[in-house]
Amino acid sequence: MDVNGTVAEGFEPVGDAFVRNFEALGDRGAAVAVYRDGRKVVDLWAGTRDVDGTEPWERGTAQIMRSATKGVAAAVPLLLRQRGELDLDAPVGEYWPEFKARGKERVLVRHVLNHRAGLPVLDRPLTPDEALRPSKGPEAVAAQAPVWAPGTDHGYHALTYGWMLDELVRRVTGMGTGEWIAAEIAGPLGLDLWLGLPADEEAAGRTGRVGRIETAESGTGAGLRLRPKRSVTQAYDDPASLTRRAFAAITPFPDQNDPAYRATALPATNGIATADGLARFYAALISEVDGARLFDPATVELARTEESAGPDRVLVVNTRFGLGYMLHGSASPLLGPGSFGHPGRGGALGFADPETGIAFGYVTNGFRKTVTADPRAQALVRAVRGAAAPA
Repeated sequence: MDVNGTVAEGFEPVGDAFVRNFEALGDRGAAVAVYRDGRKVVDLWAGTRDVDGTEPWERGTAQIMRSATKGVAAAVPLLLRQRGELDLDAPVGEYWPEFKARGKERVLVRHVLNHRAGLPVLDRPLTPDEALRPSKGPEAVAAQAPVWAPGTDHGYHALTYGWMLDELVRRVTGMGTGEWIAAEIAGPLGLDLWLGLPADEEAAGRTGRVGRIETAESGTGAGLRLRPKRSVTQAYDDPASLTRRAFAAITPFPDQNDPAYRATALPATNGIATADGLARFYAALISEVDGARLFDPATVELARTEESAGPDRVLVVNTRFGLGYMLHGSASPLLGPGSFGHPGRGGALGFADPETGIAFGYVTNGFRKTVTADPRAQALVRAVRGAAAPA
């Protein structure tokens, strides 16, 4: 196997960990990028473009990020707040009147971002065709009653998060989240990152085929760890649990390799990026990248200030969330206590760590059964942690 790219002096352990991911942890095609203080220090790729193919992964190969998309999408409402266009403490219904139905009058904008809205499930899941229509998800959430009193508890809004966020952005700006990201984030920063893959990028064959992979470590269970707790396994196995219902808000789930799915903007789950695009995005949240920066210091603190912590009613483990971002903790270890970012179920991970100036992006075409702490991403994070530690 050939590993391509560059590693700056001092970050060689990241390259070693990347190789081991292929040798011992089942990676078939993947890339990792790391920035420090706005400068790229790791840019590696290897394996095949498609999980089931033979063509090599090339510079610029992009992949579906799954829920790592949420961290990119979360930047939009926080930037709107930074510009004075969105009040995080206003009721969602102030911007989206139809949302007030069925006891949701007290759902605040911040509840959407910190997973406290009480709306992780749909009583009637969307079909794949409905999910590809931008209006259907928001309409379904607007018609849904909360399953707990908004603001009183937290639970991961696996799919509904994206529909609520997208409609809020649309009501405030007149643009969908994907359009706004293209115009205000990806375009100015030169990111290979899309929420709604353009037709010309689809035609160029930039995006590889993704699929499930099995390894000796990941062949059992469907939880957050290699050996999940019994309660976690039971939650994923029970069709009536909030866990199963949250992930089944689209049933059956669309084919992630379908061009129609990739062209649709689902801010919870179907962003597409290169590892460099994801890492560069997070670098621009906390540092200047080629003279451009997204978050001011106050917004960085908003993103990573704990809003929700403890037992998660959907993921059935202890989770920590800021505003739109997962925070460092046992369910999703990042670089350190001040890190914020988001994993994607089965593999991808992006985050920033303001204390060290580190920004990280990892994408893969092989999805394991992990939810928030994939062993391949974690191996790379440990290597970065050692490289970034003070001498």
